[in-house]
Formats: sequence, C-alpha cells, structure tokens
Amino acid sequence: MKIVGITGGIGSGKSTIAAYFNSEFDIPVYYADAEAKALMNTESLKKAITALLGEEAYQEGQLDRKYVASKVFNDDQLLEQLNGIVHPAVATHFKSWCKAQNAPYVLKEAAILFENGTADALDAIILITAPKQLRIDRVLKRDQTTPEDIEKRINKQWDDAKKIPLADFVIENIDLENSKKKAGEIHLQLLRDRVNT
Repeated sequence: MKIVGITGGIGSGKSTIAAYFNSEFDIPVYYADAEAKALMNTESLKKAITALLGEEAYQEGQLDRKYVASKVFNDDQLLEQLNGIVHPAVATHFKSWCKAQNAPYVLKEAAILFENGTADALDAIILITAPKQLRIDRVLKRDQTTPEDIEKRINKQWDDAKKIPLADFVIENIDLENSKKKAGEIHLQLLRDRVNT
C-alpha cells in the first residue's frame, strides 16, 4: 500500500482537499496534526511536555495550546525539543493506523512534511498551495487570531517556491471546483502508478 503525503502551508486548504479524497474516492486520511494534538493529551506525553514547558502547559488536564504556542513559536530550541517528544509518538501511531487500512493508498496530511524530514519516507507528495493573502483571509475566518500571528506561523514554514520542486503533484487551491478536478486526476495517476509497479 502506497503512503502519500498531502501538505501545504497554513490556510492553503490541505485539510479540505484531503477530506475530498476521503469522501469522493474513499481514501483513508491520517490527519497528523490532529493526531499529534490528541497524543499530547495522553498520559505518556503529558509528563514529558510538562517537564519541558511547565505545569501551565495543561489546564484541567487538557493541553493549553495558546500557552504552548506562545512558548515555542518564539524559541526555536524549545520547538525542536517539543517536536522531539511529539513526532516519534505520531510516527508510531501512524504505523499502527496504516496496518488497519485496506485501500490502494492512504494519505498522511501534515503541515510540515518537508520541514520535519518525514517526506523522505513517503511514496509521493501532493502539495497544496494558495496565494499568501488568500491563506491569511481563510485563517482569519477560521481561527480567533490576528494577521500578525498568522504571518508568524507562515514564516515558520517553508516557502511554496522551496516545496514545489520537491512535490510529485501540486494543486493550486484558489477555486475549489478546479482543485477537486485536479484531485481526481491525481487519484487516477496514483491508481495507475500502483498497477504499473
């Protein structure tokens, strides 16, 4: 079974496109960022995260995401240490999830596949792009945040120009109907590639 990454910067619409692969073509999707958040609330990770970031990292037993973001987004070393706790746990969880799937391929949806080095272990990568202002507008509609905070998060991720040459497929997600059409073409290509290997 092929493992295909689907990635893109904040506000690119990667989750929307991943959900379309699932609903339209019945392709299982592993949402790595959502699973990471869930795993960060498990007892095994709570201890390590509390040791790194302090008791304030959890409020009423749940991760205080705003507090954690305020700590790590201004401190690259802390962010690296937090990733060192979370990424191995996600990798283990993903492996066991894959074993339970029965499909021609699965999608692993994650914001920073290239940045964290996990792209190398995948069979193909779909990159979702969108103009910067459109991405900012989408996130403003979705999250209670500010344009400045979104800019900070965008600047923590690689630029699309750096990611495009590394991707196998690119969907420029401006118009959803066009993006869905492109997703359909990619799906057929992935099925063809499976037959030809």
